[in-house]
Amino acid sequence: MSTWIDCVKNDPSNVVASRVRLVRNWDEYRFPSKLADEEADEMVRRLKDLFRDLPDRDGKDYDYHSFRSLKEIDRIALQERRHLNKTLVDKKTPGGIILSEDERVGLVLNADDHIRLSVLHEGAGLEECWEEADRLDDYINEKIYYAFNEKYGYMTAYPTNVGTGMKASVLLHLPSLNASQRFQGFMSDMSRFGVGVRGVYGRGKENYGDLYEIYNQKTLGVTEQEILDRVGYVAGQVADQERKIRTGTLQKHRLMMEDEAYKAYGVLKYARKLSVKEAMIFLSHVRSGTEDKLLTLSSPVSIYSIMIGVQPANLQRSAQKPLDQDELAMERARYVREKLPDLE
Repeated sequence: MSTWIDCVKNDPSNVVASRVRLVRNWDEYRFPSKLADEEADEMVRRLKDLFRDLPDRDGKDYDYHSFRSLKEIDRIALQERRHLNKTLVDKKTPGGIILSEDERVGLVLNADDHIRLSVLHEGAGLEECWEEADRLDDYINEKIYYAFNEKYGYMTAYPTNVGTGMKASVLLHLPSLNASQRFQGFMSDMSRFGVGVRGVYGRGKENYGDLYEIYNQKTLGVTEQEILDRVGYVAGQVADQERKIRTGTLQKHRLMMEDEAYKAYGVLKYARKLSVKEAMIFLSHVRSGTEDKLLTLSSPVSIYSIMIGVQPANLQRSAQKPLDQDELAMERARYVREKLPDLE
Protein backbone atom coordinates (compact mmCIF):
# COMPACT_ATOMS: atom_id res chain seq x y z
CA MET A 1 0.00 0.00 0.00
CA SER A 2 1.19 3.52 -0.76
CA THR A 3 1.74 5.95 2.09
CA TRP A 4 1.25 9.71 2.39
CA ILE A 5 4.87 10.13 1.29
CA ASP A 6 3.98 8.78 -2.16
CA CYS A 7 1.31 11.50 -2.45
CA VAL A 8 3.75 14.42 -2.08
CA LYS A 9 3.72 16.41 -5.32
CA ASN A 10 6.59 18.36 -6.85
CA ASP A 11 4.66 21.50 -6.05
CA PRO A 12 5.85 24.95 -7.18
CA SER A 13 4.63 26.25 -3.80
CA ASN A 14 7.80 24.59 -2.36
CA VAL A 15 5.72 23.12 0.49
CA VAL A 16 6.51 19.43 0.89
CA ALA A 17 4.58 18.38 4.00
CA SER A 18 2.88 19.46 7.22
CA ARG A 19 2.81 17.88 10.66
CA VAL A 20 1.08 18.39 14.00
CA ARG A 21 2.40 16.58 17.06
CA LEU A 22 0.76 16.42 20.51
CA VAL A 23 2.38 15.03 23.66
CA ARG A 24 0.20 13.79 26.51
CA ASN A 25 0.66 12.00 29.83
CA TRP A 26 -1.65 9.69 31.80
CA ASP A 27 -2.23 11.04 35.28
CA GLU A 28 -2.12 7.52 36.80
CA TYR A 29 1.59 7.10 36.03
CA ARG A 30 4.84 8.94 36.59
CA PHE A 31 6.74 10.32 33.59
CA PRO A 32 8.47 7.58 31.53
CA SER A 33 11.96 8.44 32.84
CA LYS A 34 10.71 7.62 36.37
CA LEU A 35 8.85 4.40 35.49
CA ALA A 36 10.25 0.99 36.33
CA ASP A 37 10.11 -1.44 33.41
CA GLU A 38 7.28 -3.39 35.05
CA GLU A 39 5.18 -0.23 35.37
CA ALA A 40 5.98 0.82 31.81
CA ASP A 41 5.03 -2.64 30.49
CA GLU A 42 1.73 -2.44 32.34
CA MET A 43 0.96 1.06 31.05
CA VAL A 44 1.80 0.21 27.44
CA ARG A 45 -0.31 -2.97 27.62
CA ARG A 46 -3.27 -1.02 29.04
CA LEU A 47 -2.97 1.70 26.38
CA LYS A 48 -2.84 -0.86 23.58
CA ASP A 49 -5.97 -2.50 24.99
CA LEU A 50 -7.78 0.84 25.33
CA PHE A 51 -6.95 1.79 21.73
CA ARG A 52 -8.13 -1.48 20.17
CA ASP A 53 -11.20 0.22 18.70
CA LEU A 54 -9.16 3.02 17.08
CA PRO A 55 -9.71 1.63 13.53
CA ASP A 56 -13.48 1.73 14.08
CA ARG A 57 -13.30 5.32 15.29
CA ASP A 58 -10.73 6.53 12.77
CA GLY A 59 -11.51 4.44 9.70
CA LYS A 60 -7.84 3.52 9.20
CA ASP A 61 -5.97 0.24 9.59
CA TYR A 62 -3.29 0.27 12.29
CA ASP A 63 -0.32 -1.91 13.27
CA TYR A 64 1.53 -1.96 16.57
CA HIS A 65 5.33 -2.20 16.58
CA SER A 66 7.06 -2.90 19.89
CA PHE A 67 10.44 -1.23 20.35
CA ARG A 68 11.76 -4.46 21.86
CA SER A 69 10.80 -6.55 18.83
CA LEU A 70 11.73 -4.00 16.15
CA LYS A 71 15.11 -4.57 14.55
CA GLU A 72 17.53 -1.65 14.68
CA ILE A 73 17.28 -1.20 10.91
CA ASP A 74 13.48 -0.90 11.17
CA ARG A 75 13.77 1.70 13.93
CA ILE A 76 16.21 3.76 11.88
CA ALA A 77 13.90 3.46 8.85
CA LEU A 78 11.06 4.88 10.96
CA GLN A 79 13.37 7.72 11.99
CA GLU A 80 14.19 8.43 8.34
CA ARG A 81 10.43 8.59 7.68
CA ARG A 82 10.10 11.05 10.61
CA HIS A 83 8.12 8.83 12.98
CA LEU A 84 10.86 8.35 15.60
CA ASN A 85 13.70 10.51 16.86
CA LYS A 86 17.27 9.45 17.68
CA THR A 87 16.38 8.87 21.35
CA LEU A 88 13.65 6.41 20.40
CA VAL A 89 15.90 4.60 17.94
CA ASP A 90 18.23 3.81 20.87
CA LYS A 91 15.45 3.19 23.41
CA LYS A 92 15.82 0.02 25.50
CA THR A 93 12.86 0.41 27.86
CA PRO A 94 9.29 -0.76 27.07
CA GLY A 95 7.36 1.14 24.41
CA GLY A 96 6.17 1.04 20.84
CA ILE A 97 4.33 2.81 18.05
CA ILE A 98 0.80 2.39 16.74
CA LEU A 99 1.10 3.38 13.08
CA SER A 100 -1.65 3.73 10.49
CA GLU A 101 -1.18 1.78 7.27
CA ASP A 102 -0.85 4.99 5.26
CA GLU A 103 1.59 6.34 7.89
CA ARG A 104 -0.33 9.56 8.30
CA VAL A 105 -1.02 8.89 11.99
CA GLY A 106 1.40 7.63 14.63
CA LEU A 107 0.94 7.08 18.36
CA VAL A 108 4.25 6.54 20.15
CA LEU A 109 3.77 4.94 23.57
CA ASN A 110 6.16 5.50 26.48
CA ALA A 111 8.67 7.75 24.77
CA ASP A 112 9.74 10.93 26.62
CA ASP A 113 6.02 11.23 27.42
CA HIS A 114 3.38 8.52 27.72
CA ILE A 115 1.78 9.35 24.37
CA ARG A 116 3.13 11.25 21.39
CA LEU A 117 0.49 11.66 18.71
CA SER A 118 1.56 12.87 15.27
CA VAL A 119 -0.41 13.50 12.10
CA LEU A 120 1.30 14.10 8.76
CA HIS A 121 -0.11 15.48 5.52
CA GLU A 122 1.39 16.10 2.13
CA GLY A 123 1.68 19.74 1.06
CA ALA A 124 0.18 22.69 2.93
CA GLY A 125 -2.11 20.83 5.32
CA LEU A 126 -1.56 22.19 8.83
CA GLU A 127 -5.27 22.75 9.45
CA GLU A 128 -6.11 19.24 8.21
CA CYS A 129 -3.40 17.80 10.49
CA TRP A 130 -4.77 19.72 13.45
CA GLU A 131 -8.38 18.68 12.81
CA GLU A 132 -7.41 15.01 12.77
CA ALA A 133 -5.06 15.35 15.73
CA ASP A 134 -7.78 17.15 17.70
CA ARG A 135 -10.29 14.34 17.00
CA LEU A 136 -7.79 11.70 18.05
CA ASP A 137 -6.85 13.72 21.14
CA ASP A 138 -10.52 13.71 22.17
CA TYR A 139 -10.67 9.96 21.53
CA ILE A 140 -7.65 9.34 23.79
CA ASN A 141 -8.98 11.66 26.48
CA GLU A 142 -12.20 9.61 26.56
CA LYS A 143 -10.08 6.62 27.55
CA ILE A 144 -7.68 8.16 30.09
CA TYR A 145 -7.35 11.26 32.26
CA TYR A 146 -4.54 13.56 31.19
CA ALA A 147 -1.98 15.11 33.51
CA PHE A 148 -3.27 18.68 33.29
CA ASN A 149 -2.81 21.86 35.31
CA GLU A 150 -5.38 24.67 35.16
CA LYS A 151 -2.65 27.31 35.15
CA TYR A 152 0.02 25.73 32.95
CA GLY A 153 -1.89 23.32 30.72
CA TYR A 154 -0.72 19.83 29.78
CA MET A 155 2.08 18.50 31.98
CA THR A 156 4.98 17.09 29.97
CA ALA A 157 8.40 15.57 30.60
CA TYR A 158 10.16 18.61 29.13
CA PRO A 159 9.23 22.19 30.12
CA THR A 160 9.49 23.24 26.45
CA ASN A 161 6.33 21.21 25.73
CA VAL A 162 4.22 22.37 28.70
CA GLY A 163 1.05 24.25 27.75
CA THR A 164 -0.60 23.02 24.61
CA GLY A 165 1.93 20.20 24.24
CA MET A 166 1.75 20.92 20.53
CA LYS A 167 4.43 21.21 17.88
CA ALA A 168 3.34 22.23 14.38
CA SER A 169 5.76 22.13 11.48
CA VAL A 170 5.95 22.66 7.73
CA LEU A 171 8.60 21.03 5.54
CA LEU A 172 9.85 23.23 2.69
CA HIS A 173 12.09 22.70 -0.33
CA LEU A 174 14.39 25.76 -0.47
CA PRO A 175 17.19 25.29 -3.03
CA SER A 176 17.43 28.94 -4.12
CA LEU A 177 17.27 30.37 -0.60
CA ASN A 178 19.81 27.83 0.58
CA ALA A 179 22.23 29.00 -2.11
CA SER A 180 21.63 32.67 -1.27
CA GLN A 181 24.14 34.65 0.78
CA ARG A 182 21.22 36.09 2.73
CA PHE A 183 19.97 32.68 3.84
CA GLN A 184 21.44 32.49 7.35
CA GLY A 185 20.38 36.04 8.19
CA PHE A 186 16.91 35.46 6.81
CA MET A 187 16.51 32.26 8.82
CA SER A 188 17.77 33.95 12.01
CA ASP A 189 15.09 36.62 11.63
CA MET A 190 12.43 33.91 11.93
CA SER A 191 13.15 33.52 15.66
CA ARG A 192 11.40 36.83 16.37
CA PHE A 193 8.18 35.13 15.31
CA GLY A 194 8.73 32.37 17.87
CA VAL A 195 9.62 29.74 15.28
CA GLY A 196 12.73 27.72 14.56
CA VAL A 197 14.25 26.50 11.30
CA ARG A 198 16.30 23.33 10.89
CA GLY A 199 17.72 21.25 8.08
CA VAL A 200 16.24 17.78 7.82
CA TYR A 201 18.89 15.58 6.16
CA GLY A 202 22.65 15.88 6.38
CA ARG A 203 25.54 16.07 8.81
CA GLY A 204 26.74 19.06 10.78
CA LYS A 205 26.01 22.28 8.93
CA GLU A 206 25.33 20.48 5.64
CA ASN A 207 21.74 19.87 4.58
CA TYR A 208 21.41 17.48 1.68
CA GLY A 209 18.35 17.97 -0.49
CA ASP A 210 17.57 21.57 0.55
CA LEU A 211 14.74 20.45 2.86
CA TYR A 212 14.02 22.67 5.87
CA GLU A 213 11.46 22.42 8.66
CA ILE A 214 9.70 25.46 10.14
CA TYR A 215 8.34 24.74 13.64
CA ASN A 216 7.02 26.55 16.71
CA GLN A 217 9.35 27.06 19.67
CA LYS A 218 6.70 28.04 22.24
CA THR A 219 3.89 25.85 23.54
CA LEU A 220 3.12 27.74 26.76
CA GLY A 221 1.00 30.89 26.79
CA VAL A 222 -0.29 30.42 23.23
CA THR A 223 -3.32 28.61 21.86
CA GLU A 224 -3.24 25.82 19.30
CA GLN A 225 -4.71 28.15 16.67
CA GLU A 226 -2.07 30.78 17.38
CA ILE A 227 0.64 28.16 16.86
CA LEU A 228 -0.91 27.04 13.57
CA ASP A 229 -1.29 30.62 12.36
CA ARG A 230 2.25 31.56 13.30
CA VAL A 231 3.95 28.53 11.75
CA GLY A 232 1.74 28.74 8.66
CA TYR A 233 2.46 32.46 8.24
CA VAL A 234 6.24 32.09 8.56
CA ALA A 235 6.29 29.05 6.27
CA GLY A 236 4.33 31.06 3.71
CA GLN A 237 6.75 33.98 3.96
CA VAL A 238 9.76 31.71 3.53
CA ALA A 239 8.15 29.90 0.57
CA ASP A 240 7.34 33.27 -1.03
CA GLN A 241 10.95 34.39 -0.60
CA GLU A 242 12.14 31.16 -2.25
CA ARG A 243 9.82 31.76 -5.22
CA LYS A 244 10.98 35.37 -5.63
CA ILE A 245 14.65 34.43 -5.67
CA ARG A 246 14.02 31.53 -8.03
CA THR A 247 11.91 33.62 -10.40
CA GLY A 248 14.66 36.25 -10.55
CA THR A 249 17.32 33.60 -11.19
CA LEU A 250 15.19 32.01 -13.92
CA GLN A 251 14.82 35.35 -15.68
CA LYS A 252 18.56 36.01 -15.63
CA HIS A 253 20.06 32.53 -15.80
CA ARG A 254 17.44 30.20 -17.25
CA LEU A 255 19.91 28.24 -19.39
CA MET A 256 22.21 27.69 -16.41
CA MET A 257 19.33 26.32 -14.30
CA GLU A 258 18.07 24.18 -17.16
CA ASP A 259 21.54 22.77 -17.66
CA GLU A 260 21.84 22.03 -13.93
CA ALA A 261 18.49 20.18 -13.90
CA TYR A 262 19.33 18.09 -17.00
CA LYS A 263 22.80 17.22 -15.71
CA ALA A 264 21.32 16.12 -12.39
CA TYR A 265 18.71 14.02 -14.17
CA GLY A 266 21.40 12.44 -16.36
CA VAL A 267 23.54 11.46 -13.37
CA LEU A 268 20.56 9.98 -11.53
CA LYS A 269 19.31 8.08 -14.57
CA TYR A 270 22.64 6.53 -15.56
CA ALA A 271 24.87 6.40 -12.45
CA ARG A 272 25.86 2.96 -11.16
CA LYS A 273 26.86 4.15 -7.68
CA LEU A 274 25.40 6.99 -5.62
CA SER A 275 26.09 8.23 -2.10
CA VAL A 276 23.22 9.63 -0.01
CA LYS A 277 24.66 13.11 -0.42
CA GLU A 278 24.90 12.83 -4.20
CA ALA A 279 21.42 11.37 -4.54
CA MET A 280 19.82 14.05 -2.36
CA ILE A 281 21.60 16.95 -4.10
CA PHE A 282 20.72 15.74 -7.60
CA LEU A 283 17.14 14.85 -6.62
CA SER A 284 16.76 18.40 -5.28
CA HIS A 285 17.93 19.77 -8.66
CA VAL A 286 15.46 17.52 -10.50
CA ARG A 287 12.63 18.54 -8.21
CA SER A 288 13.47 22.21 -8.85
CA GLY A 289 13.57 21.52 -12.59
CA THR A 290 10.11 19.95 -12.55
CA GLU A 291 8.72 22.72 -10.31
CA ASP A 292 10.05 25.35 -12.73
CA LYS A 293 8.88 23.35 -15.79
CA LEU A 294 12.45 23.04 -17.04
CA LEU A 295 12.06 19.26 -17.02
CA THR A 296 8.94 17.31 -17.94
CA LEU A 297 8.74 13.75 -16.64
CA SER A 298 6.78 11.18 -18.64
CA SER A 299 4.72 10.13 -15.60
CA PRO A 300 3.95 11.59 -12.16
CA VAL A 301 6.37 10.74 -9.36
CA SER A 302 7.01 12.04 -5.88
CA ILE A 303 10.65 13.17 -5.74
CA TYR A 304 10.30 13.38 -1.94
CA SER A 305 9.31 9.69 -1.88
CA ILE A 306 12.51 8.84 -3.75
CA MET A 307 14.48 11.01 -1.29
CA ILE A 308 13.11 8.90 1.57
CA GLY A 309 13.75 5.70 -0.36
CA VAL A 310 17.48 6.43 -0.84
CA GLN A 311 18.11 6.79 2.91
CA PRO A 312 20.31 3.92 4.15
CA ALA A 313 17.86 2.05 6.40
CA ASN A 314 14.87 2.34 4.06
CA LEU A 315 17.07 1.27 1.16
CA GLN A 316 18.20 -1.86 3.03
CA ARG A 317 14.60 -2.68 3.96
CA SER A 318 13.65 -2.31 0.30
CA ALA A 319 16.51 -4.61 -0.73
CA GLN A 320 15.50 -7.03 2.08
CA LYS A 321 19.11 -7.77 2.99
CA PRO A 322 22.09 -6.17 4.75
CA LEU A 323 24.31 -4.11 2.46
CA ASP A 324 27.85 -2.82 2.91
CA GLN A 325 28.77 0.71 1.78
CA ASP A 326 29.63 -0.25 -1.81
CA GLU A 327 26.51 -2.38 -2.12
CA LEU A 328 24.41 0.45 -0.69
CA ALA A 329 25.80 2.87 -3.28
CA MET A 330 25.02 0.44 -6.10
CA GLU A 331 21.55 -0.38 -4.76
CA ARG A 332 20.80 3.34 -4.32
CA ALA A 333 21.69 4.04 -7.96
CA ARG A 334 19.58 1.09 -9.13
CA TYR A 335 16.64 2.24 -6.97
CA VAL A 336 16.77 5.78 -8.38
CA ARG A 337 17.05 4.54 -11.97
CA GLU A 338 13.99 2.38 -11.42
CA LYS A 339 11.87 5.04 -9.70
CA LEU A 340 12.74 8.08 -11.83
CA PRO A 341 10.53 8.28 -14.96
CA ASP A 342 11.88 9.02 -18.42
CA LEU A 343 11.73 12.54 -19.81
CA GLU A 344 9.03 13.48 -22.29
